[in-house]
Amino acid sequence: MKGYVRPTIDTPVFRDADGAVIEYGRRWPGSPPEDAYSVDTHPERFAPLHAVGDALIAHLSETFEVDVEEGVEVASDLNRPSSFAVLRAVRLQPADPQCASVTFVFDAYPGLSVHSGLLHDAHYPHCGCDACDEEWRSVADELEEQVFAVVTGNFREAIVPGAELPVEHAFTFPEGSRSGQSRVEDFPVQRLSSAAEVLRTAADGWAPWPRTQASPGDGA
Repeated sequence: MKGYVRPTIDTPVFRDADGAVIEYGRRWPGSPPEDAYSVDTHPERFAPLHAVGDALIAHLSETFEVDVEEGVEVASDLNRPSSFAVLRAVRLQPADPQCASVTFVFDAYPGLSVHSGLLHDAHYPHCGCDACDEEWRSVADELEEQVFAVVTGNFREAIVPGAELPVEHAFTFPEGSRSGQSRVEDFPVQRLSSAAEVLRTAADGWAPWPRTQASPGDGA
């Protein structure tokens, strides 16, 4: 997105038990060892995601007409409470009710959860275990991609009555898309009921966020 610059971050170096540098994202040429699925080494490698989240909040709050609400209580926007202590939570609510809000929840893992619209949660990193071998830069790419899809109106939510997995979401990106379905059991009952009423009027997806008058137009 024009105008947004990811902050420069010095990535710390981590070493294994033999002193060799761990190349996260490229550790396993084939399948990871079975015991790697139960190990979560160096979660602090994801600390840069907090700086990326801060930069996104600063850019969006300066560029778009949004109300900013900060406080750990807005972490309740998540469909399920964070598995880790919440350090900070910020909700960006666009001035236009036809636009989806975004809530950033910073946790002590360290990681970041993002609640978009009415029903969609995403967690960064997705797992963090040694087997998944996630690397913070690629995780940050996904974080930025999703947030910008919401902001530019390329995010859709729907509830399809009678479907086996009735809660749907879809993101469209400059290069590709992502979608998914969920069970009703994954959501608070009242939240699902309220969302169904709103989403009936947003069948074509959420609208792009309105820009501040001082902000020049751009694309994603």
